[in-house]
Amino acid sequence: MARPDGGDHPGPVDEQEPEYRVRALHTDATITVYQAYAPAIGRPAARDGRFPATWRRTRMTWVKPSFLWMMHRCGWGTKQDQETVLAVEITRDGFAWALRHACLSRHVPALHGDRGSWKRELTRSPARVQWDPERDLRLGPLPHRSLQLGLTGEAARRYADEWIVSVTDVTPLARAVHARVRAGDTEGARRLLPAERPYPVDERVLARLRP
Repeated sequence: MARPDGGDHPGPVDEQEPEYRVRALHTDATITVYQAYAPAIGRPAARDGRFPATWRRTRMTWVKPSFLWMMHRCGWGTKQDQETVLAVEITRDGFAWALRHACLSRHVPALHGDRGSWKRELTRSPARVQWDPERDLRLGPLPHRSLQLGLTGEAARRYADEWIVSVTDVTPLARAVHARVRAGDTEGARRLLPAERPYPVDERVLARLRP
């Protein structure tokens, strides 16, 4: 799990923490990912346990297993059209399907060969993976990275219609953690965080999704 120490700087690299690893809140059957939406989408989704008809299956949607990276992206739920933070529990089978059908979001010659080959793979892949620095409690970057998963086409439809187990509005949690951080109570903020831990991914799948 990421070490959200509340400092302004990442601090020393933990030799036990690899640079690329999926960390998430998960059970034997599910994994939780986070998204942030305008209330018009987020509130009905949390109420009904599924996205409303206004949620477009034809566009790319990004899910993030890291709660703190989601807080970095949505500004603790304060950014416009990201005021409702959702914890979306999906099946592990669905998550595994997405990774198997994903392409890395940037060209890496050692993995893809020439840029044209990578672009063709990217075009036909319904999912893509991006790695971004994990965040501490003050949303500063840490030395290791967290996975973002972009879903489009078949992957977005499967996500919305097949993989979702539950949708929870965690905006109050985001506000509670943020309030404690602002008050200087980093230990109290840390205790509120979701219990994210290393998530098992087939090494053969992960090897082609790491830069």
